[in-house]
Amino acid sequence: MITVAISGLGSRGKDTYAKCQHIFSDRMKIVAVADPIEEKVREVREEYQVDPALCFPSAEAMLQREKLADVMFICTQDRQHYGHAMKAMEKGYDLLLEKPISPSLEECRQIQETAERLGRKVVVCHVLRYTPFYQFLYRTVRSGEIGQVVAIQAIENVGYWHQAHSFVRGNWRNSQESSPMILQKSCHDMDILRWLSGQPCKRISSFGSLTYFRPENAPCGSAERCLACSEAVRRECPYDAEKIYITDEATGVQHGHTGWPANVLVSHPTEERVRAALQNGPYGRCVYRCDNDVVDHQVVNMEMADGSTISFTMCAFNQGGRSIKIMGTLGEIQGDMNQNTVTVMRFGEKPRTIDIRTLAQDFSGHGGGDNRLVEDLLDLIEGNGKGQALTSIDQSMESHYMAFAAEESRIHGGQVIDLMREA
Repeated sequence: MITVAISGLGSRGKDTYAKCQHIFSDRMKIVAVADPIEEKVREVREEYQVDPALCFPSAEAMLQREKLADVMFICTQDRQHYGHAMKAMEKGYDLLLEKPISPSLEECRQIQETAERLGRKVVVCHVLRYTPFYQFLYRTVRSGEIGQVVAIQAIENVGYWHQAHSFVRGNWRNSQESSPMILQKSCHDMDILRWLSGQPCKRISSFGSLTYFRPENAPCGSAERCLACSEAVRRECPYDAEKIYITDEATGVQHGHTGWPANVLVSHPTEERVRAALQNGPYGRCVYRCDNDVVDHQVVNMEMADGSTISFTMCAFNQGGRSIKIMGTLGEIQGDMNQNTVTVMRFGEKPRTIDIRTLAQDFSGHGGGDNRLVEDLLDLIEGNGKGQALTSIDQSMESHYMAFAAEESRIHGGQVIDLMREA
């Protein structure tokens, strides 16, 4: 039985990774937890029968104690990762570390070097590598069916309401408090594109900006908070918080959606509790009047070591989901992660479309990646020979180099950054 301490009981720590104990009940046991919100600590303590003496009001308080478990899941905010990870490794913990590793490149390097020096296993939560969708793409590319990869086009459709929730009103709205969006949101994509291509990135350039969610774009007659806005303005505004969290058929609590994103506002969401949160909390603010500074669209161009190229676009203004086109010398692959379909087209042959849902059963949590990531971590710690360490810190660092370089390029007007020289 592998024992687990969880630092940070937000959407990832409490509602994703802790739940894995129910799936892997014969392999993992949560024995210690930490979070400043007392209600969350109490709920996890009761659900997983954690000793009250091992429930803490902060990660810092937990880390004052001697080692309490085999592995620590670090699910705190981006700028807390470094301090928590370094202290935990010194205490003897292996780590499951939420991405990004850190908003500081130097801190990323120090975590990697410390893990190597102390012999700690550190798995970063690049869960897309574990999804059936990207696993199929990886196998197909490696099989040689479409020949040598020459170019890849990938799009991350963030989704209009997801952008408003997480990157305008939410925890990752401001790069000085969290991370640049290309690192926080799209290091997933940098990682998966590096993995699929099989090549290190040689050069990178990027353009993007915060174009729309700005005060000058606020509708005439709009208010500081959605619930105070006029009915006429709210009727035409897709970013109205009442729509997103209460009335929308896809996300609102009136339609039974009491998980994410509503449970970020309040625990155990009801219409009454959510409405109160919108009245006073950050998620009820007008999207044009927040303290956000992260981009709402960005394009990244990459030249890989073998001369192949990758174009990646991240944009807020869509319904959400990832899509990809991989072009090779003998054919091409088109994939839609939302639909979980992949079409393989060898030149001169009839295309074949694969429904990825027929290849696996678990598609919960990031397309089935969350649970498989934890399972691989357990295999790795057990040392049973099954652990792949697909997203070890050594593997994950490359995506961070790419994301940091992309942001540097964007800030400097699209300047080309030579990663080989930087390394």
